[in-house]
Amino acid sequence: MPIYSSDSDDPRPSTSAPPKRLFACQRPIHTILGGGKVADILLWRDKTISAAILIGFTIIWFLFEVVEYNFVSLLCHISMILMLILFIWSTGAGLVDWAPPDLRAIMISDSTYRWLCRKFNSILSKFYDISSGKDFRTFFLAITFLWVLSVIGNYFSSLNLFYLGFLCLASIPAMYEKYQDEVDYLASKGNQDMKKLYKKFDNKVLNKIPRGPVKERKRF
Repeated sequence: MPIYSSDSDDPRPSTSAPPKRLFACQRPIHTILGGGKVADILLWRDKTISAAILIGFTIIWFLFEVVEYNFVSLLCHISMILMLILFIWSTGAGLVDWAPPDLRAIMISDSTYRWLCRKFNSILSKFYDISSGKDFRTFFLAITFLWVLSVIGNYFSSLNLFYLGFLCLASIPAMYEKYQDEVDYLASKGNQDMKKLYKKFDNKVLNKIPRGPVKERKRF
């Protein structure tokens, strides 16, 4: 854990000891996010694409939430524009020296579909593992998080909530990478306090709840 000087108010950790990373992970945040194009976008390594995505989501939020544009109307208008573009492209290819549109470029590949299915099955597997009660602490934290999220959802529309989540996703990783040492130190201090609070709650409440044995799931 980072060491702070007792006679200084400087929030920066001392370099005498390596800082304890958030969630006890010593890998860079870029590696944790996958180390690919998505990580570059979330960490604003490619500022052009990151800004374009942020502007695009902001325009969508503005159309639906502020202008109150209808989703069906927007979907129809986008489809009409795409059809006109493909029509002009296909027709112009026979009149001018243009390459005709390639159907494979707009089709979703089987590998993408299989990847989405694997991700969805992985989420279902983790959901089952948490719900089975094997790790009661994780189960309790998941229930608490979902309850807090449901309370927050009562005060925001679904679109505003999704847009707020996107803003957090587009800003928090980059801010964390920039101020990683300071955030890790504060998180470690808060984690110690939360462990003490959870230990008291576990001894007084959770350990008194009767629970039956959980059968291990067979893996094929």
